[in-house]
Amino acid sequence: MKELTKSLKINSSRLWSALQTMASVGPGLAGGNNRQALTDADAEGRKLLEKWCLNAGLKVSVDEMGNMFAVRKGLSDLEAPVYFGSHLDTQPTGGKYDGVLGVLAGLEIVQTLNDLNIWTKHPLVLVNWTNEEGTRFPPPMMGSGVFSGQYSKDWAYSSLDQTGKTFGEELRRIDWVGSEKVGARKMKAFFELHIEQGPILEEARIDVGVVVKGQGASWLQLTLIGQESHSGSTPMSIRRDAGLGLAQITQLVNNIAVEYRPDGVGTIGKCDFYPNSPNIIAGKVIFVVDLRSPCLSSLNAMVEKFKKNSYVIAEDLGLEITIEEIGHFKPVDFDRSCIDIVRNAAKRLGYSHKDMVSGAGHDAFWISQVAPTAMIMCPCVGGLSHNEAEEITQEWAIAGTNVLLHAVLDTAEIGNPLFS
Repeated sequence: MKELTKSLKINSSRLWSALQTMASVGPGLAGGNNRQALTDADAEGRKLLEKWCLNAGLKVSVDEMGNMFAVRKGLSDLEAPVYFGSHLDTQPTGGKYDGVLGVLAGLEIVQTLNDLNIWTKHPLVLVNWTNEEGTRFPPPMMGSGVFSGQYSKDWAYSSLDQTGKTFGEELRRIDWVGSEKVGARKMKAFFELHIEQGPILEEARIDVGVVVKGQGASWLQLTLIGQESHSGSTPMSIRRDAGLGLAQITQLVNNIAVEYRPDGVGTIGKCDFYPNSPNIIAGKVIFVVDLRSPCLSSLNAMVEKFKKNSYVIAEDLGLEITIEEIGHFKPVDFDRSCIDIVRNAAKRLGYSHKDMVSGAGHDAFWISQVAPTAMIMCPCVGGLSHNEAEEITQEWAIAGTNVLLHAVLDTAEIGNPLFS
């Protein structure tokens, strides 16, 4: 099979056209996308994907978390299916390829197999996981997290957005609550293609990243409570400024990340001031701290050091403080056999490739807890992602999708006598 399938390639123009068409759904303000989870734009993107899947002869079903599954029958329905996919939801100022490439590459693989009348022994399943970004309803990777048993469905349904709407309410509102029980499906393997979201591949001029490990992360939501008072008439000596606490804790996050570099990173990317008036000292600030490391002991040490020093800062400033862990995943080691399949596919196709660690979290992290899993990465321009200026080249998308195609075929096994 390997010799005969060496020439098998996807339809590059069809893939690129699909990516640009999906980008027209939920457009951003600066050329990217704002298709946040469970918005009307997310619902529109889902309907478009569903239409494309049905046109490709796939059977589409949805589970109670809104995870979408598009099934291509195998020659034996008794065999466990091979899954592949990613997510369609975006950041508020997201790019056109983050997540979407993995979903539409999977669709293109099915279309290519249809074109060539190639059938696999194992069924194939394309997945769109719900709320990977976690930007509207924390935590990230929620749909795959519930599927893999990391979170309960009821807990996920109760997640609130900034307006007080719950995940469950909004999933029902956009009419994407399925009847299928979450996590009931069995998998032979799962593959996820994603843009790197970093500069390593582009700088090294490497076509394909073979992801062997995923970085662990901890999301901590802090609430600082001080006292609202007039910004002009309150003496500095008696202020209880929650904003000042935020400033000092921001510096703390940076100091800890620098101490644990080069692998440790940390940031504060989400913050809400109350009452958010220019002439009132902030009485309350709520913000989320993101700490990451590929080493579990380092990640744990970063979190403990952060908590300890945050309490000290709050006490020194006369502030009340609460710290709630709203998201956490340990560093992930992907399946060695799946990694070898991806690496061998890249070699067979003549693409330059390298092993790498994913700095960002992905649905594959949670799915690796229930099935053999691996990831494929393609470069992105300047390593820029979670930004409307995010960009990839058509050649990078093609290379990653071709490797995914061959990894899927190697795992699902071609059943046609002509190709066996």
